[in-house]
Amino acid sequence: MTGTKTALKGCVILDAPLFKDERGYLTVVYTDERFKEATGSAVNFVQDNQSFSQYGVLRGLHYQKGKHAQGKLIRVLQGSILDVAVDLRTNSPTFKQHISVELSYENKRQLFIPKGFAHGFVVLSNTAEVLYKCDNYYNKEAECGIAYNDPDLAIDWKIPSHSQILSEKDRALPNFDMASL
Repeated sequence: MTGTKTALKGCVILDAPLFKDERGYLTVVYTDERFKEATGSAVNFVQDNQSFSQYGVLRGLHYQKGKHAQGKLIRVLQGSILDVAVDLRTNSPTFKQHISVELSYENKRQLFIPKGFAHGFVVLSNTAEVLYKCDNYYNKEAECGIAYNDPDLAIDWKIPSHSQILSEKDRALPNFDMASL
């Protein structure tokens, strides 16, 4: 497993080697040791979440605050997504900045997003199945979010706005400056 640092400290793109033959392929997508080598982080994942969505579904931008904050390791089992992380760390030089990474079944990439970030994604393919590991349990009282279309963030979701499908809850999220950090 190799790690590529991004513009946001702690967010790392992970690539694992594929071993192919006439039967198909095998890849080791996660081991504690290789993850630590690639990211420089020792993380204890405690929960796996999986979602299935159609083209245009936009989930986010979500985070949990306080002691319930979560680091996430995201990968795509089928299809393609644009995955987005927004830096919420007020003492960070990249505070309020974001990165976007295409994750797909084809490229087999994973994105590690540590605690202190909001996370969201949009489905670029007809459908997508996304799996993400979390290093803390979900807690409803700690659940927060930021508007996906906040003009100050200016995130390019790579699909037209008329094709974006959001939950009512995500449509009602506040802009960054009104969010509870």
